[in-house]
Amino acid sequence: MEITKKTTMGEMLEYDINIAYILMNAGMHCVGCPSSVGESLEEACMVHGLDADEVMGMIQNYLEEKEQIH
Repeated sequence: MEITKKTTMGEMLEYDINIAYILMNAGMHCVGCPSSVGESLEEACMVHGLDADEVMGMIQNYLEEKEQIH
């Protein structure tokens, strides 16, 4: 799965629940909120005043590291 800023929070978490840890560390403490599941990463970042490119970079780094291990 390719994750982009347009990917919904629900899709990301369904793909890899550990992304929740990255999102919470970035300042999105409402990851489990039912209304957040339909928001894109970009929308969620905007609501929380976060830079979507920065958060996307953290997610990409995590996924790259995970792939290197496997």
